[in-house]
Amino acid sequence: MTQFLDSNFKLGILGGGQLGKMLCKETNEWSINTHILDKSVSFPSGRNATAFVEGDYNNYDDVINFGKEMDVITIEIEHVNVDALEVLEKEGKTVHPRPSALRIIKDKGLQKNFYADHNLPTSDYELFESKADILNAVEDGRVTVPFVQKSRTAGYDGKGVFVVSSSAKLEQMMDCPSVVEDLVDIEKELAVIAVRNPKGEVNTFPIVEQEFHPTANLVEFLLAPAEIDILIEEKCKNLAVDIINKLDVCGLLAVELFLTTKGEVLINEVAPRPHNSGHHTIESCSSSQFEQHIRGILNMPLSQIVQNSPAVMVNLLGADGHTGEAIYPGFEECISQSNVYPHLYGKVMTKPFRKMGHITITDPDREKAKEKAKLVKNSIRVEAKQ
Repeated sequence: MTQFLDSNFKLGILGGGQLGKMLCKETNEWSINTHILDKSVSFPSGRNATAFVEGDYNNYDDVINFGKEMDVITIEIEHVNVDALEVLEKEGKTVHPRPSALRIIKDKGLQKNFYADHNLPTSDYELFESKADILNAVEDGRVTVPFVQKSRTAGYDGKGVFVVSSSAKLEQMMDCPSVVEDLVDIEKELAVIAVRNPKGEVNTFPIVEQEFHPTANLVEFLLAPAEIDILIEEKCKNLAVDIINKLDVCGLLAVELFLTTKGEVLINEVAPRPHNSGHHTIESCSSSQFEQHIRGILNMPLSQIVQNSPAVMVNLLGADGHTGEAIYPGFEECISQSNVYPHLYGKVMTKPFRKMGHITITDPDREKAKEKAKLVKNSIRVEAKQ
């Protein structure tokens, strides 16, 4: 019998945010007992999990005590206690992604070193321990403006990235261990999600392109499929397969890429979990990223992935200047339209640029989907109750 069909089987997820919520919706379809560890049952996953354990996924003891009761453990966020996961793996628990890969991925400096060590294409970079070290390197001529500074750890949802576009911005840099990268001339920002199971089967979703909010550094529009040359498409897919195999990741690996103005494909960064660049797959593909992640970590066959319809996804972000209990003016206008699929994450409090939901728009014509997405984006807001 398939392991997860046993009524005693327990799948544990570290993190109770929107990704955990959408994973639970898939596990509920197959009656998989799914347990969540996070700080509050009021978080998005709270009403969707079989059981919710209140605790801290960064706390060693909390992760150990949670994990020892689970049969398979996975994550919905990278910033978890890897030391505890390593111990659980040594004790025989199945952990996906493997802690060894997670340790690399959660540190952007180790990520970049991994790409360099394995001859994987990425932008030129250098590692620094502090803001002062970067300033000294600029003064010595080892680093030239413009460049991009990324905090090595804890960056998430657009945080931890600072573009030094001119010398006037040097003093605004973060003071933390950082990756300093060349500022690449980008034609398009692309993403591809790969999935792998322990049997070694690998599959990929169609490539998407992303347009970012200029202030929040978050995806504003996601367009699927990407409009790119077939040779570029194959290069992106092959890179994703190469990375997921070399990292030995099971489940999902989202690979964000730069297509440069010179036609090069460079790896930006990866995430070993469901990802914002795959939310559209719920409505527009034959199998969603969440279903494929579950298939991958439970060593099930990976079903064929077909894009049934072009799609555009819009992130619902908290309005600038609004902090407090969330309301959604324009929601009724939004749902009155056909082929428009809103997903509200259930976060009680909004704040500027916080991810509060997403909306997917499908249409046989991608450009028509994009036009409707612009109308949808202007029709709904996330504000704080007055």
